[in-house]
Amino acid sequence: MPAGTLYRGREGMWSWVAHRVTGVLIFFFLFVHVLDTSLVRVSPEAYDETVEVYKTPIVALMEYGLVAAVLFHALNGLRVVAVDFWSKGTKYQRQMLWAVMGIWIVLMAGAIYPVLGHAANELFGS
Repeated sequence: MPAGTLYRGREGMWSWVAHRVTGVLIFFFLFVHVLDTSLVRVSPEAYDETVEVYKTPIVALMEYGLVAAVLFHALNGLRVVAVDFWSKGTKYQRQMLWAVMGIWIVLMAGAIYPVLGHAANELFGS
């Protein structure tokens, strides 16, 4: 690592990177969502075809990724607010990050069936 760099690759840096990446991914989803929803006015048939593509298992995995991105972005955003506005936030930022990760893992485990259940049923039968 070059001398004089501020970043050491610790948890704080990776949460910063993940927060930006998830923000860009969420923005990209919203952009595509607005475009595909606008298809209904241009060509209802094209919209119906697009919706059928969205019912495939690979898109279900992408939906799970979207849930992961939104949950992490929201939880980490709350942590950032706590670090910025709580007088002891900087002292406990690492512990709060690990708490965010723990909550995120629990919520993602709970989201497996609701998000991926229909894809599993399609692939493996009811």
